[in-house]
Amino acid sequence: MAKKKRLPDVDTPEAVITARRRRLANRQEINSFFSRLVLLVLLFWILFGVVFGIKPMPNEDMAPRISAGDLMLFYRLDKKLGNSDVVVFKKDGKWYTGRIVARGGDSVEVTEDSELKVNGSIVIENDIYYKTPKYDDYVSYPLTLADDEYFILCDYREGAKDSRYFGPVREKEIRGKVITVIRRSGL
Repeated sequence: MAKKKRLPDVDTPEAVITARRRRLANRQEINSFFSRLVLLVLLFWILFGVVFGIKPMPNEDMAPRISAGDLMLFYRLDKKLGNSDVVVFKKDGKWYTGRIVARGGDSVEVTEDSELKVNGSIVIENDIYYKTPKYDDYVSYPLTLADDEYFILCDYREGAKDSRYFGPVREKEIRGKVITVIRRSGL
């Protein structure tokens, strides 16, 4: 038997056009995927780098409301802060969390009896379960706050580093207002 010579594969014009269309479609899908990926990364950067922030609570300074390890979602763009707002701030290169108890123009005093006075009146905080002891040699009272200053205390008042330790917090040091807390037990 004689061997038949095999002819090289010759593609028809229709097959060549179909193959090129497939390659072009695949290239367009890849480009589309990377374009969407870049857009998604940019969106997340804007959301969590400019508008919102996420920070874990490093210690028990805000117990029992916020425990160590809980994730705090904070809003960076809110500049109208009021009393009782929980804020995340950066002081001397370290991150802290605390509750605003006095704002610019207020006079603050922590008495020897471990009471908090704002503008001469004793502040009664129904959701704070601890006394507010005075820290020696850190801040002299009564303290009158400038317009861009806040007096911030932690909820766990005994031993926490807050405005009793380093003085008033300036508005530019506040990174955002805590809007929700994700409990570590729910992760």
